[in-house]
Amino acid sequence: MLALERLKYRHWKYDKLHALRFTNVTKHYGTQCVLDDLAFAIPRNEFFGLVGVNGAGKSTCIKALLDFCEIDTGTMEILGYPHQDIHARAALAFLPEQFLPPYYLTGKEFLRYMARLHGQPYRDDDVFGMLNHLDLTPAALAKPVRQHSKGMAQKLGLAACFLSRKPLLVLDEPLSGLDPKARLLVKRYLTDLRLAGTHTLFFSTHLLSDVEALCDRLGILHEGRLLFAGTPEACRARYGAHTLEDAFFRCISTVSH
Repeated sequence: MLALERLKYRHWKYDKLHALRFTNVTKHYGTQCVLDDLAFAIPRNEFFGLVGVNGAGKSTCIKALLDFCEIDTGTMEILGYPHQDIHARAALAFLPEQFLPPYYLTGKEFLRYMARLHGQPYRDDDVFGMLNHLDLTPAALAKPVRQHSKGMAQKLGLAACFLSRKPLLVLDEPLSGLDPKARLLVKRYLTDLRLAGTHTLFFSTHLLSDVEALCDRLGILHEGRLLFAGTPEACRARYGAHTLEDAFFRCISTVSH
């Protein structure tokens, strides 16, 4: 089977420059078009935020990329390989929007399982250090996940992603459910990764402040269409706005109904 998969993609041109590429991706749910000819690319080691109102298509974009749902037309690449190739996804860590670890596992059991899944050793020092980064107490490791709050579960999922040491992070609303202190600590950790220049981050959000703090570039997705892709500075300049929030509002307000 693996030989057949390699044969299937033998003519695929490997892209050394881009971590992700979407080419004319269209997706319908019934008669509703949720992704409309989506086309953009994310260079390696770039932090890119996909922003939009609820229902804009952000989560569907990520689900399609990870082959959790079929697309109607177009192609997607992960680190230069077709998105349906399981080997491409081996280099990324993913956190879904509504993350809930298996309720019957303790925090430690979950992180052990995820370390094994990502091919990494489980080291107590690394885990305790990551918990400190995320303001999660070591006592959370002994508790069953069913006793964790939403914020604690979210931190556990982020810890698993960061401890995976994967160079590509795909996070769907990663700061959802976190208290202000935890949000600040997560953003500081991601900022350190960005400055190190060793990771690519693709994340969705509807909070422009997170984009301003973390991203090299952003994409504005509205009603399934990508209306803008570029730096926060370029976005403000294009729409004649002093803040990114105003620029975003002016951008989506240009769409005719």
